[in-house]
Formats: sequence, structure tokens, C-alpha cells
Amino acid sequence: MTDKAALLIIDMLNRFDFEDARPLVQAAQAAADAVERLRDEAYAADVPVIYVNDNYAQWQSTPEQLIDELIGDNPQGGEIAKRLAPSERDYFVIKPEFSGFYATNLPAILPRLGVSRLILTGVAADICVLFTAADAHMREYDLWVPQDAIAGVSPERTAWAIDIMRDTLSAEVASTDTLALADWIARA
Repeated sequence: MTDKAALLIIDMLNRFDFEDARPLVQAAQAAADAVERLRDEAYAADVPVIYVNDNYAQWQSTPEQLIDELIGDNPQGGEIAKRLAPSERDYFVIKPEFSGFYATNLPAILPRLGVSRLILTGVAADICVLFTAADAHMREYDLWVPQDAIAGVSPERTAWAIDIMRDTLSAEVASTDTLALADWIARA
């Protein structure tokens, strides 16, 4: 591995169609601003962008079909999906469970890209982002979890997840207002 970084966008392409999703949708809409800025900074710095997304049990769908459905008739998450839809240059990893590493090709992609540092963004802070961070930490990736680029169902659960990622998983948790992608990359 080298000191190259990659930006992971976790489950931001989402239906948000479950019970009590409203607080998560509101938090995800706020986080989408920071995710979009980071994605644009990643493009400018030639940092790979990797979408790590649930497939909502549509095992025969392609990423394109999944994205089209999420952008289509999706009042909760459609606007976020439109704003953050991947480009042709991005990678797209389907995950069957909470962690982006579990039963996916992410562990094969990252070394081939020379990545040793990960920027984790997305939803939900205390589930998929946290589980992905734990698996990344066990694989010795350096982590930055910009606290304004993740969202959870409540501020308390998000704060709890941030504490774990910072204190136990050695993640940098500075917001994008206080740490720019280029500055974090330069720390390598």
C-alpha cells in the first residue's frame, strides 16, 4: 500500500423508506453538502471516489438500475441521490450487510488502487459507517471521518459513534470546515 487516499460514500444513495426515517433524512440532507464538497475535492486531487451501497435486496440489479430507481420515485432520498449520483469515473461497491468490507470486493479494490487512507462519509453513523470504520481499522487503514459528512438517526447516536471512531478506531473526526481534503492528504 502507498499513502494514497480514497473517499468512501456509504449508503447516501438510499430510499430512506423505513419507519422513523425522517430524522435520518434530515441529517443526510445536511451531510450531503459536505459529501458533495469532498467528492469535488477528491476529483480535483485525483483521489478515487468509491460508493459503497446497500442494494436493498435487489440481487439482480446493476448499479445503474439501482441508482435510476433511487433517483426516480423516491420522495425521501431522491434529491440526495440526484445530487450525489456517481460519475463514470467512480467505483460502485454493493454491500450485503453493514460493513463495506464484509462480502464485497472493496478489500480487493483498495490495494489495487494503492490506497492506505480512507475518508468515510455517509449513513448511518452508528451502523454502516461505524462498522466500515471498524473493519478498515482492523485492516490498518488511516481514517478520517468528517463529522459533518456523516448522518445518524439522532445527534446522540451520531456523537456516540464519533466517540468510538475517534477514541477506539483512531479516526480523525474533524469537520470539513476545519480540515480540507488536501490538508489531510498532505499529512501522510
